Amino acid sequence: MTRVGDGWRQHSADVLAALLRRSNDFGACEDAVQEALLAAAEQWPRDGTPEDPKAWLVRVASRRLIDAQRSGDARERRESAEGRSAARLSASTQALPDDDTLRMCMLCAHPDCSDASRVALTLRAVAGLSTAQIAACFLVPEATMAQRISRAKATIRASPAPFAPPTPEDAVTRLHAVRHVVYLVFTAGHTTAAGDHLVDVDLQHEAVRLAERLHRAVPHDPETAGLLALLLIDHARAAARQDAAGDLIPLDEQDRALWDHAAIARGVRLVEGALPKGAVGPFQLQAAIAAVHGEATTAAATDWAQIVVLYRMLARIAPSPVVELNLAAAVGMAAGADAGLTSLGPLLEDPVLGRGHRVHAVRAHLLERAGREAEAQEAYLVAASRTQSIPEQRYLNRRAGALGRLPVRPDSRVTR
Repeated sequence: MTRVGDGWRQHSADVLAALLRRSNDFGACEDAVQEALLAAAEQWPRDGTPEDPKAWLVRVASRRLIDAQRSGDARERRESAEGRSAARLSASTQALPDDDTLRMCMLCAHPDCSDASRVALTLRAVAGLSTAQIAACFLVPEATMAQRISRAKATIRASPAPFAPPTPEDAVTRLHAVRHVVYLVFTAGHTTAAGDHLVDVDLQHEAVRLAERLHRAVPHDPETAGLLALLLIDHARAAARQDAAGDLIPLDEQDRALWDHAAIARGVRLVEGALPKGAVGPFQLQAAIAAVHGEATTAAATDWAQIVVLYRMLARIAPSPVVELNLAAAVGMAAGADAGLTSLGPLLEDPVLGRGHRVHAVRAHLLERAGREAEAQEAYLVAASRTQSIPEQRYLNRRAGALGRLPVRPDSRVTR
């Protein structure tokens, strides 16, 4: 029987898009869909999953929306506004892709919203992520993200054409936002921000599915091809990323026989086909980096010098502290741990990276490679204390314990 959560993630965008054809009130539509999900949670386990879960959710959500529209003193005013917007929306959405999921992605990438708000709203509406999950993607507090999503909804409500299709002028910006959304959905599933599980397979599949749809809609766009290539190659390693207990296995220790080499080969073909087509974008470069890892038959065979070159190109066209962190790690592998630590030094003062665990985990790894075991152990413990992912905590604590300087409990939980 289909789990309710799976049904929500699979059909959320389609159900919300169906309601938005009737109403331009994003918040009311989202509330109605949430109520339909609650009804499904109550009824499906008792009565069985409907033959057409999406149709069931659309029907129930539509009833909830109608009930909400009919209630309150503002009923007449709301219905009048809805009638005017429905005609406009019906005509405007004809220019969008004939795919409700992609239509919702494009509609949420509204030109009146900031780029961060577009991404956050789409993660909420299309992928069904919680506010906490989205906040973890952006490395901001949950309350901050809740305010950002609320402001995005308010901005769209106030717009004279809330769900108009993209104009030629903003189509490129909206497509960029959609690609970014798909990537963040995959990232959220690749390594969960908190809890007992390392990977959220549902989110990973959802991201790959969205990337496939987007690539079919714009098959000649090299950055979209790069995005799909990146996701295919990274997802191809999923089976080797954790052991039977669900604990993290780092890339250099993974059993490469477990990798999906057909998916890697397809990703490599996609990125090789995309790179010569024009200006190289960040997703193409990230896919190229993933391809270097994917084609290495062993960890020792990895061409770290090429990866450093690619990360430096990425840092020029899409600079960010995370790119600089990955570059420092690659420099440490290509030119030695001391060179990597030198590159890493300034990043420890970054206000966002410094609060998280990844910069400290990279520093610990480089310190260990440099033979500075006491410092490495301390860095591993700091990193473990700054992640809420239990598998990552266990991994980092085990690495600290293996250095043997201080007593460390491998399964200890450390909260922020």
